[in-house]
Amino acid sequence: MDSRQTIGVSLTPKRFGTVNWYGLWSLYKKEVHRFLKVFTQTVAAPMVTALLFLAIFTLALGRAVETIGGIPFSQFLAPGLITMAMAQNAFANTSSSVVSAKMQGNIVDVIMPPISPTEFVIAYVMGGVTRGMFVGLTTWIGMSFFVPMEVHSLLHLVYHATTASMMLALLGLIGGIWADKFDHVAAITNFVVTPFAFLSGTFYSISRLPEPFYTLAHYNPFFYMIDGFRYGAIGVSDTAPWIGMAVMAGVNAALGLLAWRMVSTGYKLKA
Repeated sequence: MDSRQTIGVSLTPKRFGTVNWYGLWSLYKKEVHRFLKVFTQTVAAPMVTALLFLAIFTLALGRAVETIGGIPFSQFLAPGLITMAMAQNAFANTSSSVVSAKMQGNIVDVIMPPISPTEFVIAYVMGGVTRGMFVGLTTWIGMSFFVPMEVHSLLHLVYHATTASMMLALLGLIGGIWADKFDHVAAITNFVVTPFAFLSGTFYSISRLPEPFYTLAHYNPFFYMIDGFRYGAIGVSDTAPWIGMAVMAGVNAALGLLAWRMVSTGYKLKA
């Protein structure tokens, strides 16, 4: 008789059902605990950076550009800065987590357990979304001491905060899987995330742009996340709110499918 049977060890593989909820929750908790351990760096520091942007642009342009669309410049600027902070930190959370695991060689601890590609993607992305929402909330609270913060449409505010964080978390996951070192992630940040964020209407209304830059701005998905969040906050937008909601849903679906495909094939995750 097998010795493992004599001591009561079952040889039957453990079943988790259609979804391994325990594994999904554990991986998500790991991602959340990872950034909460350095809260001052991952949440408080982005809030301070956003406040510095608010102070600099308000002091530099406050007299030259007092209002945009009838809204005080500081109130117009605040939602864009909050969205940019959420997006950048959602990206940083997933990209740094995956690249760190790959470089340290412990990514195997994530891909070997019975976690499906779908669960893998959801856990990492929701970790990034959670960090993005934490940053967004703290930045909103911080700015409320200096700028009158309003809520025009709670639905649009929550929707675009979630989808913006999700889009950048997915992009960070894709970038982290593709990258072989932190220099590659930095390249994505410097040449994709930062330019697209700064040229998306964060600091201005795209209605002021001349052609062809006005038309090109509508092909920038970052524009829709900032424009939609701004509409939810102050009720001002450069495009129809439903268009922004549809674009964000479509972009997230495409990025989610790409991320799932990379994980399911083991691209740069399995030796």
